[in-house]
Amino acid sequence: MISYTVLYIGVFVLVILAASIRIFREYERGVIFTLGRFTGVKGPGLIIVIPIIQQLVRVDLRTVVLDVPTQDVISYDNVSVHVNAVVYFRVVDPEKAIIQVENYYLATSQLAQTTLRSVLGGHELDEMLSERKKLNVDIQDILDKQTDIWGIKISNVEIKDIDLDESMIRAIAKQAEAERERRAKVINAKGELEASKNLLEAAKVISQNPQTIQLRYLQTLNDISSDKTNTLVFPFPTELKQMFNAGK
Repeated sequence: MISYTVLYIGVFVLVILAASIRIFREYERGVIFTLGRFTGVKGPGLIIVIPIIQQLVRVDLRTVVLDVPTQDVISYDNVSVHVNAVVYFRVVDPEKAIIQVENYYLATSQLAQTTLRSVLGGHELDEMLSERKKLNVDIQDILDKQTDIWGIKISNVEIKDIDLDESMIRAIAKQAEAERERRAKVINAKGELEASKNLLEAAKVISQNPQTIQLRYLQTLNDISSDKTNTLVFPFPTELKQMFNAGK
């Protein structure tokens, strides 16, 4: 009879020890509650928990990769786009992460979605496409400030894709083509302006030296003679006309 009692006591002690001993890895912490009150954060290593009296909540301190699902965003210039992103965060204060918010992962996910829509909705489409790094920093700063009370640190935010409707893609392509044509016309106009200035300077030089006119005349005849066209146009020098008038 005594042997059975000792056996029962031994089994009971082993069960209590099994329920009391916890082993935490280097990246884990345990938030301890004693009779419902927060009594500390323990770990890593071996931790003894008093069954029934104490409760323990594990917290992972590693960086979490949060995939923000695709959000429908209307830009400041009323363009509808589909945007998704990825957020990197980690728990820096296990006490706040457990006590201040019910589910810090879900809360951070929902906050990231609303912040993504809010920030991008305040910018035009061109800014979304060309200033993505700046928008990443803006979203990260807002998330980091709001999750600080939860003991969460936002380490990075990256906008992955910005998808447009087919009609908007065609409109942007037309806009880009029109912009290229405008730039080409501006460059062409600048070239013509520069050429006209050079011609004006050349005309001033030629007008000051009559012999230059004769040389230019001979060069023009040489260029015409090398042309394969059937029609030839010979310029008539004004000096010859003056000689004929003088002979009369």
